[in-house]
Amino acid sequence: MAAALSAVLGGFAVPARADAGLPSLVDVAARRLDVADLVAAAKWGTGKPIEDPAREQQILNSVAERSVAMGIDPEAAQRVFRDQIEAGKLVQRGLFARWAARPGDVPAHRPDLEKEVRPLLDRITGELLADLKETRDARRAPSCRAELVKAVGRVEAARRPDALHRAGLLRAIPSIC
Repeated sequence: MAAALSAVLGGFAVPARADAGLPSLVDVAARRLDVADLVAAAKWGTGKPIEDPAREQQILNSVAERSVAMGIDPEAAQRVFRDQIEAGKLVQRGLFARWAARPGDVPAHRPDLEKEVRPLLDRITGELLADLKETRDARRAPSCRAELVKAVGRVEAARRPDALHRAGLLRAIPSIC
C-alpha cells in the first residue's frame, strides 16, 4: 500500500509548504487531486458511484464547523471545497473513462476508501483550511486573480500534470479569489 500511495503522491509532490501564500494553496489543491486517483481506484469495479451527495454534504458541514473554529468565513471555505469536490469528481470520471477504454491501465491495487484514502483527504482538508486562513488577505486583494494565475503556473511547472489533472486543477480553483 505504501508503494501505491508513494507512486501517486510522492512522484509529483512538492513539499507541502514549499511556498507560502497562493502557491501553497494551489499545491494543496493539486495534492488533493492526486488523492482523487486513489478514490477512483477504490471505487472502480465496485458499483460505488462517483457521486456521493451524502458524503459531500458531510464534508461541507465539517468544513463549515472547522472554519468557524479557525476564524475563516465558513461560506467562503465551503465554496472552495465545493470546487475541490467537483474537481475530484472530474478526475474520477476521466479515470473511469480511461480505464474503460484501456483496461490494462486499471491500478492493480484497490485502496480501502475508509481506512487508507479518507485519512489522506482529512489531512489535506486541514492543510487546505490552514492555507485559506493564511491567504485571507491575498484572496481578497484586487490582484488575487493575477496572482492565482501565477501560482497555478508555478505549481504546474513543478508537478507537470497530465491533461486530466490540469483540467481538474483549473476546476478546483475558481472560488479561491
